[in-house]
Amino acid sequence: MEFLRPGSWAEALELRAAHPEAHPIQGGTDVMVELNFDKGRPAALLDLNPCGELRRIEKIDGKLRVGAGVPYVKIIRDLERQLPGLAQASRTVGSPQIRNRGTVGGNLGGASPAGDAHPALLAAHAVIEVESTARGSRMIPIDDFYVWVKKNALEADELIRAIWLEPATGPQYFSKVGTRNAMVIAVCAFAVALHPRARTVGTGIGSSGPTPLRAAPAEEFLAGALPWDDPAPLTDALLREFGALVAASAKPIDDVRGTADYRRHALSVMARRTLTWAWNDLAAQSAERRPQGPTDPSPNGKAA
Repeated sequence: MEFLRPGSWAEALELRAAHPEAHPIQGGTDVMVELNFDKGRPAALLDLNPCGELRRIEKIDGKLRVGAGVPYVKIIRDLERQLPGLAQASRTVGSPQIRNRGTVGGNLGGASPAGDAHPALLAAHAVIEVESTARGSRMIPIDDFYVWVKKNALEADELIRAIWLEPATGPQYFSKVGTRNAMVIAVCAFAVALHPRARTVGTGIGSSGPTPLRAAPAEEFLAGALPWDDPAPLTDALLREFGALVAASAKPIDDVRGTADYRRHALSVMARRTLTWAWNDLAAQSAERRPQGPTDPSPNGKAA
């Protein structure tokens, strides 16, 4: 096996064009496991870790540009307030060693339906920046990025350069079910993002279909049903309808980690819980911004 190690992004693109059969690795946390278990042996590996350009986080025209080589630990540390859903998902990835090495760019490159970053990226409407020497740079909306099981929309000579996201304008939550709390592949996962300014909702479903999925009917339902002007507690009927629509949007199978029926049930529960958490946060934020009137006096003339 040939090992290609470019010293810069420009050199990486040249090597990618010359070796389209090479398997790119960023953190390498998934690829190396497959190699160790002899599940596949590519003709060459293209190691992108030396490309410092991929480890930058920038704010450009109000949007966040997260380099494909930014590790999970940096997202947790530096983007918790601006990208809370992605930061929460990053905390669930593997062990501290994996979070120091693994990257969202690597998660996208592998395109596994069980990848922890995917639901949060879908809910936040991420856009993926990819590049090649022949085509230059192009932007792929996250909904067009996933093609099939472990297949994405990259051309053979393209590499992922960055992920573009709007800073959160409302609460975001991520939840996942696994056989234990850490070092586990998700049985299923779900993310929700409230966008109160636009009065829209984003969702993402993981490990319950051939690709990561969006629950579009659930989003459309909530956008019209949520009491945006007065964030009162949500009714049980609304929460159950949302959960049912999320579960109906999944395309799960039975496998060693869980049955299709269990995944649908778990997704409906996670949808209700994450929406409740997010809505409660939004209500609290609204109460903090609400102007406080004068305190009503008590009958004896003192403040009540």
